[in-house]
Amino acid sequence: LFFVMLVCIPFAWMWMLPSQMKDFSQSLVAVSLFASNILFWLESGYFDAAAEEKPLLHTWSLAVEEQYYVLFPIFLILAWRFGKNRVFWMIVGMAAISLLLSEWGWRNKATANFYLAPTRAWELFSGSIAAFIVQKQGVQKNNFLAMLGLFAIVFAIFFYDETTPFPSVYALVPVLGVVLLVLYADKETLAAKLLSTKGFVGIGLISYSAYLWHQPLLAFARIKSQSELSIMLIAILVVAALLLAYLSWKYVESPFRNKQTINRKYIFSVSVLGIFLSIIIGVIGHKKDGFPNRIEDYQLEILQWESYPREIAYRVGDCFLRPEQSYTEFKSECTRTSANTLIWGDSHAAALASGWRESRDVHQLTASGCPPILNSEFPSRQNCEGINRHIIDVISKSDYDTVILHAYWTMYSDEQLVNLQLTIAALKNNGIENIFLVGGVPQYLPTLPSRLVIERTPLNAIAFIEASQSRVSEYDDKLMALIDGSNVSFVSALNQFCTAGVCKVTTDFDGKTIPMAWDYGHLTEGGAIWFSNRIDSIVR
Repeated sequence: LFFVMLVCIPFAWMWMLPSQMKDFSQSLVAVSLFASNILFWLESGYFDAAAEEKPLLHTWSLAVEEQYYVLFPIFLILAWRFGKNRVFWMIVGMAAISLLLSEWGWRNKATANFYLAPTRAWELFSGSIAAFIVQKQGVQKNNFLAMLGLFAIVFAIFFYDETTPFPSVYALVPVLGVVLLVLYADKETLAAKLLSTKGFVGIGLISYSAYLWHQPLLAFARIKSQSELSIMLIAILVVAALLLAYLSWKYVESPFRNKQTINRKYIFSVSVLGIFLSIIIGVIGHKKDGFPNRIEDYQLEILQWESYPREIAYRVGDCFLRPEQSYTEFKSECTRTSANTLIWGDSHAAALASGWRESRDVHQLTASGCPPILNSEFPSRQNCEGINRHIIDVISKSDYDTVILHAYWTMYSDEQLVNLQLTIAALKNNGIENIFLVGGVPQYLPTLPSRLVIERTPLNAIAFIEASQSRVSEYDDKLMALIDGSNVSFVSALNQFCTAGVCKVTTDFDGKTIPMAWDYGHLTEGGAIWFSNRIDSIVR
């Protein structure tokens, strides 16, 4: 692990922007202290940088394991005096509590549920439970149960996706699959024979090294390309990860596992040195703010836009709920207004509203992480359904004749998006006939200011840059299909900003040129004014 981290450092220096380098430096320290899962949990959020561009993101799972391996032996030392049988049932009880906690967690604290050890512990406890059983009765021979376990693992690989709550009871499928293999895949079973073939054994031998290499390769490729990776490039990177995995397994991992060539004292010394070196480099990178002296002054000036004031970004005081707020915290003026146009949606809708107020009398009811989709809950926001039902209630008591729906649509699944039809039905039931659905704005990874720096584009003229917006375009098509025949008008933001893959990324505002967005896609006030002026004649 420390070898991979040290290899990453020069590439981080060459290709990362200061903010990225600072984040990477923090992760060096966190990984060294077995706490990267806690760091990535604290960093995650609605305005977090693209996770795909964090080279050490995958170490969160190693941190969970390391925390378990530190704490579990202490538990055994303290509990063993009660007897092996009672210790076994204690572990079963703790596993059950952890599983129940994960079921609550994915519904209420999804990010913490994913990253932190308490809701992951039951997965590891299951291995300990299996070890107790094997120690007592050995590995049993049962072809059916062993193959069932193998099938459960394969099923989860191919049928689970990013929309599957994890960890949760869904995770029981692959976890119990592994347990069944441990308990019943005697070497004479078909499953054991299949898994003991040279190909699977070879993959198993290099699997840990492959896991360590894959994320840095993909992350640095995304940082360098600043666009969606092609299938061909991803395939090349996968092959590269496997090749590096073999080399590091043969020349790093295997020698360190051979007690005859390298003793424990040497391993301990090298580990302490690696930890110490990684922490020192990480602390320096953090204290130096990612070494901004690596880039030019005009680029630093552009990057300052990434620190766009939160009172503007969140539209504080303008009927916008921050992530921790509920609908009861909407101010009284948010329920009584003379405006005839309402903008409803998440923080992207709030950004849009800031521009529209310059040209017409509009009102907004918006909440961070809460799209205008009824009968749905979202991990980034607690009680989104309550907020949206409250907004419908406000609409029923107001004189709006036009409602504009806008959100960070690409964040949501097809199953969630289809409930937009419920939103539209509710609006029509309350007499709203003019309904406009505004598609997603262009997105830039990690942020638009970062892209301007990478493209070496100074803020002294209106600028255009090439951008792959296939995901936004794909969601535009989904949205148009959902509202087909419903007498709802679709407004493409992508068509306003971009032409043939080239997007307008700066605009004039208050006598100077500024970026259209301050992060990956939230519009600055100037960007929102430009966009709203472009479509004002459409939304009438």
